[in-house]
Amino acid sequence: MSEDATEVYRASLLNSCGSIEELTRLVGRPVETVRSALDDCVRLGLIRPSWEVPGQLRATSPDVALQALLARQESTLLARQRQMAEARVEVARLMEEFSASRNRRRGEVERLEGIDQIRDRIEELTLNCERSLVTLAPGGHQNSDNREAARPLSQSLRERGVAVRTIYLDSIYNDPATLEHARWLVELGDDVRTVASLPARMIVFDGEAAILPMDPDNSGTGAHLFRGRGLLAGLCELFHLIWERSAPLTTARRQRTSTDSQGLTSQEKAVLRLLGEGFTDEGVARKLGVSVRTGRRITADLMGRLGAKSRFQAGLRAARLGWLDELHTPDAELDGLLEHTPKEIAAAVPHPRSGAGS
Repeated sequence: MSEDATEVYRASLLNSCGSIEELTRLVGRPVETVRSALDDCVRLGLIRPSWEVPGQLRATSPDVALQALLARQESTLLARQRQMAEARVEVARLMEEFSASRNRRRGEVERLEGIDQIRDRIEELTLNCERSLVTLAPGGHQNSDNREAARPLSQSLRERGVAVRTIYLDSIYNDPATLEHARWLVELGDDVRTVASLPARMIVFDGEAAILPMDPDNSGTGAHLFRGRGLLAGLCELFHLIWERSAPLTTARRQRTSTDSQGLTSQEKAVLRLLGEGFTDEGVARKLGVSVRTGRRITADLMGRLGAKSRFQAGLRAARLGWLDELHTPDAELDGLLEHTPKEIAAAVPHPRSGAGS
């Protein structure tokens, strides 16, 4: 019942009113409002036309009218509850059939086409994640769409007590929006670190499922979802190796500019490794998450310090000086994994440490 209908019924019941004019005066509302409320009362059986005086109205006793009204509402509610129970059974059946069908189709590798499918599967896997989620987030700048899509999922993970670790590039310090997002994750309770270079974007859920891009240079074109135990153990091991040489977000700005015994920063060491692997200026910049101009500046500075006129000569002199002795990193191992089949990947990854997980 609306508030107007309640007032009209109360006035009619307590004052034995027999006309619309009297009801309008008693409730103090416009006549059209009273007419509408009166129609509601008649429809609900609260007010009836008089059997003795044509054109007059009389209120039905509440112990009759309201009991009948409550009985109708209870009947409607019970019917609705039965419908909801039947709907739950049907939804559970459909979910079971869909899950069984999808499991038959995907096996250990599932192909995800386009950004919509990728985000749908990330959301599903995140909501079902129970223990741990680890992420490699290359590219430096993280666009606003990705940041906004990640926030509710990050909050959901924290509320469920899932341990979350993310590794960004050192270059996020050059992008205020991405840096602010990373610091928000730390405040939320996540562990966040940075490193000079990363091989490719990767997310591992509970050590049981991993999403990697089909094209490491363009993660929006598509991805593969891997589930094989051997492969996942290797990917988790690679994440651990990269995590161990990365710097916590709170101290990364200082550590990324510190130098080793050869006077090289972590970013400079990454450039030497990438150049040694044959990466172009564009490829080096992409791996570092910096502009091509910045990548070229670092390369030129290294060549100047080595007194080299070409990259080849720089590589020879760096090797002679011992600069290249300890530049092998897990990045190089994971870089090549994305070009192979799942079986080849499983064979290529290093054997995990005893008890290693995600």
